[in-house]
Amino acid sequence: MSSVNQNGSLQTIFNDNVATVQFGHPASNSFPRELLDRLTSEINALSLNDAVSVLVLQSEGSRVFCSGASFDELLQVENEEQGTEFFSGFAHLINAMRNCSKLIIARVQGKAVGGGVGIISACDYVLATPESAVKLSELAIGIGPFVIEPAVSRKIGKAAMAEMTLAAHEWKPAEWALENKLFSEIHKAEDLDNAVANFAQKLSAYNPEALLEMKKIIWEGTEHWESLLIERAAITGKLVLSDFSKEALRQFKK
Repeated sequence: MSSVNQNGSLQTIFNDNVATVQFGHPASNSFPRELLDRLTSEINALSLNDAVSVLVLQSEGSRVFCSGASFDELLQVENEEQGTEFFSGFAHLINAMRNCSKLIIARVQGKAVGGGVGIISACDYVLATPESAVKLSELAIGIGPFVIEPAVSRKIGKAAMAEMTLAAHEWKPAEWALENKLFSEIHKAEDLDNAVANFAQKLSAYNPEALLEMKKIIWEGTEHWESLLIERAAITGKLVLSDFSKEALRQFKK
């Protein structure tokens, strides 16, 4: 399955019982809402596909894994309703990943910012490179990583999440992400594809019923996220209309 338009690209490649989902966008693999919705729908469909045991999530290119939500669309938000709708895109995606019946492996080949860190946090196992620095920059534009916070905190803990959030201009190196359990493994860039393929192949050879039960255990206690993440989207949607955010976004446009 493959789809490409002005809002980015999305394709799924099947290799035995492993489905590799690749997204891409010319603006540093950012996510317009339409591409977020397409990825959410794809994950929901693969969750129901009995021929698939494991998902691999990856992005195009070599430098950036994901730069988060589309800034162009963020600049177009004019009221709280639009703001809630805009930020609920990542809420729906994270919930789809959490509810997916398949374990999700992330292939992180480069930097990740904001919502990109949220996507990594919502994966069940993450293989990255030494170049895969991460940053939560939301406070710098007057908002916060409220929608993705539950996923990030679940993976790295509240203290490390707060450290990332408050140091909004600071890139955390891949080694920090590995030490704080955001990443599961780090490999040289030239070795990443083989490492991902080998791990996915091994995982997919296990009993699918056991994998499903393990997925349920991994995500125990997150059932309330269906409503929580939408509530968080409303908080962010309101804050983005603040004078602080408007001025920060105006500076960004310059």
